[in-house]
Order: sequence, then structure tokens, then C-alpha cells
Amino acid sequence: MIPILDSRRLLAFATLARIGSFTLAAKELHLTQSAVSHAIKAFEDELGLRLFERRGRRVALTPAGRQLLIRAQRILAEMQDARADIAALVQ
Repeated sequence: MIPILDSRRLLAFATLARIGSFTLAAKELHLTQSAVSHAIKAFEDELGLRLFERRGRRVALTPAGRQLLIRAQRILAEMQDARADIAALVQ
């Protein structure tokens, strides 16, 4: 059985891909830069491939990262929709 992707790592990945900076992604996620860096490293290790090219303080997606980002955006949108649907039941 293939392990399920960790939603926190997926969010860190998508945020870093959009922003392109560990520091700014960390600010948006209310995490430390180190926490985002560790999450991305763990995600890359888990998947067995690099998702980002490191270019000094900036990052760019690898081809694998670009492919994953398409799915990650869909997954995160579905998760937000599910949360909204559940919240609507409570009201």
C-alpha cells in the first residue's frame, strides 16, 4: 500500500512553490523557516525525488515538482471545500 501524502507537507510544498522563498512561505504559514525547510526535505525524502531547485534564497520547481503542484492544488482545494461543507452543517 502506498502511503498517503501528509497534508501539512503538501501545504508547505504548495505555499513554497507559489511564493518561491522559504522565509516568506514560513511567514505565511506562521512557521519558522527551519520548520518549512524540514517539511520540504522530509517530503522530498519520502517521495524519493527533488521537488525544488535551490537557487540561493529562492527556489524553483523541478519537473516533478511542477507535476505534483497540479495535483496538490486540487487536493488542497478539495480539503478546503470539505471543511466548508462540514462548517455549513454546524450552522
